[in-house]
Amino acid sequence: MEGTALHRARYLGEAVTEAVGSHEALGAALKVQAAELGFSLCGITPPDPSLHMEYYRAWVGEGRHGEMGYLAREDSLARRADLTQTLDVVRTVVVVGHEYFSEDPEGVPEDPSRAVIARYARGDDYHDVVKKKLVALARWVEEQAAIDLHARAYVDTGPILERDLARRAGLGWFGRNTMLINPSRGSYFFVGLLLLDLELPADAPFEEDRCGSCRACVDACPTGALLGRNETGAPVMDATRCISYLTIELRGAIPEELRPLIGNRVYGCDICQEACPWNERFADVTAEPAYRAREGLDGPSLIELAERLLAVDEAGFRVAFRGSPMKRAKREGLLRNVCVALGNWGSADAVPVLTAALGDPSALVREHAAWALGVLGSSESRLLRGLPKAPNV
Repeated sequence: MEGTALHRARYLGEAVTEAVGSHEALGAALKVQAAELGFSLCGITPPDPSLHMEYYRAWVGEGRHGEMGYLAREDSLARRADLTQTLDVVRTVVVVGHEYFSEDPEGVPEDPSRAVIARYARGDDYHDVVKKKLVALARWVEEQAAIDLHARAYVDTGPILERDLARRAGLGWFGRNTMLINPSRGSYFFVGLLLLDLELPADAPFEEDRCGSCRACVDACPTGALLGRNETGAPVMDATRCISYLTIELRGAIPEELRPLIGNRVYGCDICQEACPWNERFADVTAEPAYRAREGLDGPSLIELAERLLAVDEAGFRVAFRGSPMKRAKREGLLRNVCVALGNWGSADAVPVLTAALGDPSALVREHAAWALGVLGSSESRLLRGLPKAPNV
């Protein structure tokens, strides 16, 4: 679902001054309420057209988005360029940040026998957590303003340039890793949006680039996905080389030359954030209980995770990962990733479970299991040299 229409009624802006004293007072009170709901960051910006659309279109035109076709659809491009195509009466965008940082368990990511899952995906699905809070915030605004409010809540679910809006709302700047970095919080936070038909005073945009000459994230990326900044100063990423893309968005075979570079990361990647000095200094463990790691997702054994996935079909996978961001990869995608990580581990202990994976119903899983066994030099892999590869589509 790309947005939630909370109310569809005539805008009654004249009532706001009467109800809360002033738009300024409502804007200030809204930020206090956002903090009460757990948002550590909150800013306000007008719904002006983005100045980055020309660059975004060029990035898509170069194919940097890979298989993420939804990023390149003409209707999607049009909506990213003009927020009124999402909510025709929008007058204000409220942008919030919800922190999710957690420490890695002991031994992770150094132990190659254990799976590394990106921090944001270890707990409950952030889409649900943040959206529920945004809906509550919208209802609070409606009550305070004493009007019938048009509002839509978005959490990484619609064709909107969220990080651009967050920068314009004063929440931070674009780092070389393409993440939004806040000078007192770092970058481990989700961005949520509320589109309102109520005009509120805007915050000053964040104009300064505080990365300076630092290239820690660029140098740390094992696959070379981060390409620095272009001539306009915008950060550039080749998503087709990003570990998060390869382990989540890519539905086909992972390119063989990139498999060894993934290491033991089976879902997403935090390397470019871990390398960032702003996170080293300012990232705090989240207070949100919903983001605490679920059992079995905090650095699990690769073998045990593979056995768990081999024991279920897609329906069973959806039950096991209900309410988790990891369901996006689907069973065969996650098992594909685990096979790659088992091959990268390089231990003979992985041979039995990889051999079992050779009998999986998914051709994608079988091909990656055969590759991993080949890395390990097993006789099973040599016998299966003629196994056709899964298509790259």
